[in-house]
Amino acid sequence: QVQLVESGGGLVQAGGSLRLSCAPSGRTFSSYTMGWFRQAPGTKEREFVAAITSNDDNTHYADSVKGRFTISRDSAKNTVYLQMNSLKPEDTAVYYCAATQVPASAVRNRYRYNYWGQGTQVTVSS
Repeated sequence: QVQLVESGGGLVQAGGSLRLSCAPSGRTFSSYTMGWFRQAPGTKEREFVAAITSNDDNTHYADSVKGRFTISRDSAKNTVYLQMNSLKPEDTAVYYCAATQVPASAVRNRYRYNYWGQGTQVTVSS
């Protein structure tokens, strides 16, 4: 069974940094576009955070995190990372890793992702 396993969440003060990791099991995801989404407390929707495409490692970011977050892929380790700097209280959410094979034009659409992790909590205190 294919699984995506996130790690690296935790509690950090505003202005601090965290690095999330996503390690797939059961399959190599080198041919997949990998994305990060988040769901804030009390909200129903998971919002797009960042994605890295499979063929050329192009990156895409939500405006709210651009310049602060960096998504990267280590193909040798079959792992995707989300480096989060200058964290703000509004970044508090459960962060999910996801995988898809859709074109780059669709990477912001959470409904186009086939595989999801269980989520990791990120809490930023003010």
